[in-house]
Amino acid sequence: MAKIIYEIYQNQVEDHPSKGKYFARVKTIETLNTRKLANHIAEHGSIYTPDVIFGVLEKFRSCLIEQLLNSRKVKIDGLGIFYLTAECTKGGAESAEKFNVQKNIEALHIRFLPDTEQETNISSRQFLKKASFINKAALFKDAEEGAEGAEGSGSDSQGGSSQGGSSQSSTETPGSGETPGGNTGGGGDDDPDDGVIS
Repeated sequence: MAKIIYEIYQNQVEDHPSKGKYFARVKTIETLNTRKLANHIAEHGSIYTPDVIFGVLEKFRSCLIEQLLNSRKVKIDGLGIFYLTAECTKGGAESAEKFNVQKNIEALHIRFLPDTEQETNISSRQFLKKASFINKAALFKDAEEGAEGAEGSGSDSQGGSSQGGSSQSSTETPGSGETPGGNTGGGGDDDPDDGVIS
């Protein structure tokens, strides 16, 4: 069963109201590029070859950027909406007449808003309900115990067996951290004060 790996860390930021408190953050094991994702999709019984899927994903990427730069939002049904936001200089312009795009807009950000339709809701709190977690520390502990059991078992039919990635804490939900709903793009992920699993 798929599980989200997380680790618990202590906030060490000086003068922070939550200094010394513990929070959780998600640990990824791999980043899939377009080619790897295409291969993965093809392995799921797709009638299309990895090359065809790769081509479609590449076209999706270029067309998504094209549409965003034409002031359009792009909605992928069951996934969510991609859109742009502008990051402006601090303090802003003195007046609308003095606003200058080159001077007052510092960056454009691609944002993502998860689908909130009832059947496919993957907004932050709903997505949390679909997830299963395992503590990174428990994962490595189980692997070590499994290796030690295998070494000590020899020909003993009751020798230890590797636990792999399973553990009693695999369904443990870290802390009371709730992820904020809505926009999941950009922003700081590791603010320990909000209890976010980032």
